[in-house]
Amino acid sequence: MGRAKIPRKSTNIDMTAMCDVAFLLLSFFILATKFKPPEALSVVTPSSVSSKIAPDKNVVMITMDHDGKVYFSVSDANTSEKRDIIEAINTSKNLGLTDAEKKNFYANPTAYIGVPFSQLKPYLDLGLEQVKAFKAPGIPTQDSTNNELIEWMRAAVAVSAGGGFNGGHMNILVKGDDAAKYPAFQGVIIAFKKNDQLKFQLVTNPVAAPMGSELDKIQKKSGSKSSEQ
Repeated sequence: MGRAKIPRKSTNIDMTAMCDVAFLLLSFFILATKFKPPEALSVVTPSSVSSKIAPDKNVVMITMDHDGKVYFSVSDANTSEKRDIIEAINTSKNLGLTDAEKKNFYANPTAYIGVPFSQLKPYLDLGLEQVKAFKAPGIPTQDSTNNELIEWMRAAVAVSAGGGFNGGHMNILVKGDDAAKYPAFQGVIIAFKKNDQLKFQLVTNPVAAPMGSELDKIQKKSGSKSSEQ
């Protein structure tokens, strides 16, 4: 005896509720996402082949723009280290910075220093919009008798030696514009040497290794890719 055939019916699933949930999740992630703020300094770094990634924590960054102006900054997460550095500079140079002026440096995630000590107090007194429009002259470094970057590095090294930067693990990065001239870089190196800091990393624009080169063969074998140095 044949088996009774059950009539087939089309399956109809109402996706309205699922679409509502998807849009709610999308809206939540868009609103909750913290976007990276734009870089305060526009620098076109030279290209290089590397498989190392530049650290983003416990960083002291020295930046040189296309005019050779030098700037000093500390990574956003190291608020306490930034506070100690500005306190040390304020004391050693007797600048008379107010609490609000010091906070403009250590509490602002995009804060950088690009002025001589004589202009530091009025510079830190500027609002965020005023800082964006401010044409910073840079930290004096090219005159061997007036290299103020030495003092900034001395303060950073002292904070590191005192247990800051995750127990003294300070990463020194140098980010120079491809058009910057050698004298600016030489002044930075002098500041490092004066503080016995002979190890630093250069931030460059990553490019792929030449096809068929030894590095290309090694990277293909290990599965690694070129990334920012």
